[in-house]
Amino acid sequence: MLRPKSKFGPWSVKGQRERAEGINPVQDHPHEHAHGCPSPPARMGGSEGEPRTSEEQKDEIPVENYVAQRYIENPYLIGGRKFDLRVYVLVMSYIPLRAWLYRDGFARFSNTRFTLNSIDDQYVHLTNVAVQKTSPDYHPKKGCKWMLQRFRQYLASKHGPEAVEELFADMDNIFIRSLQSVQKVIISDKHCFELYGYDILIDQDLKPWLLEVNASPSLTASSQEDYALKTCLLEDTLHVVDMEGRLTGREKRVGGFDLMWNDGPVSREEGAPDPVGNFVTNTHLGCVNDREAQLRQLFHSLQVQKKSSG
Repeated sequence: MLRPKSKFGPWSVKGQRERAEGINPVQDHPHEHAHGCPSPPARMGGSEGEPRTSEEQKDEIPVENYVAQRYIENPYLIGGRKFDLRVYVLVMSYIPLRAWLYRDGFARFSNTRFTLNSIDDQYVHLTNVAVQKTSPDYHPKKGCKWMLQRFRQYLASKHGPEAVEELFADMDNIFIRSLQSVQKVIISDKHCFELYGYDILIDQDLKPWLLEVNASPSLTASSQEDYALKTCLLEDTLHVVDMEGRLTGREKRVGGFDLMWNDGPVSREEGAPDPVGNFVTNTHLGCVNDREAQLRQLFHSLQVQKKSSG
C-alpha cells in the first residue's frame, strides 16, 4: 500500500533506510515518541555546558501540525436532512500520477432533520452510518443511503443537467488536486495501489467541499444494494490491478472504473465527443454502470487480439 512519509516513520524514506541498516526507527532514537515525532531532550545545555537561552530552546521544540476546519452552515438538504457523498478513487501510481474514478458511490443521510439550534446533536450533523444506526428512531430497513445514480437524477430534476455537470466537474477537480497536493510526500511503488474513499459535502450553492480522504474506506455493507456496490467495487479493483497481466495498459475503462488521470487529464472515448468539440474528461460519476457487459466485451476483445497476434 502507499503510505505517507513521516519524519522518522517506518514508511518514510529515512525509515526504510534505517530498517535496511538494522536500526529500529523508534527504539534507537531515545528522544522520539512512539508515533515517530522527535521530543526535546530532558536537559538542554550549550556546547560548553551553559544553559541555553529561551530563543535557543524554542529552536529545539518540534513544530506541531494543525488542521484548520470550518463548519459549513448551509449544507444542501434533501427532505430537510443533511448528507455527504462517498466516492471511490483508485490510485495505481503517484509518479506518474495514474488515478481511476469509480462510477458508483452513495449519499449518506443524517437520521434527523437539519437545524443549527442543536449543534451538539450528532444525529443532525454527522452522516456516518456507524453514528446514525445508534439513533433511537433509526429504521434499518429504511436506511440512510442513496446510490449516486439516484442522487444525480434528483439534482438534474431540480437544477437541470448543466448545473449537475458543473458540480461533478468541480468534484473531479477536488479528486485530482488533492492527489497532486501529496504527490511528492507519498512513497510510490509501482507494485502497489491504494483505494481511497472520498467524503464530499455539497452546500446550497451546489459547491462541493472536501471533508476527508479515507485511506482504508469501510467495506461493511448496511443494505443489500450497498453490499452489491462494494462487492463489484472490489472485483473491479482487482481487474484494474490486473495480477494476471491480461490488460494492455491502454484501457480507459475497466468495469466500473474510468481512467481519470494518466500523468495528465484523460479525454472520453471518441464515440462520445462534446457537441462543440471541447475536451471532455473521462469521468462518469453517478452515470449508468454497465460493468458486466463492459468486462465481457473487454476481455473478449483482448482474447481476440491475443489469438491474432499469436
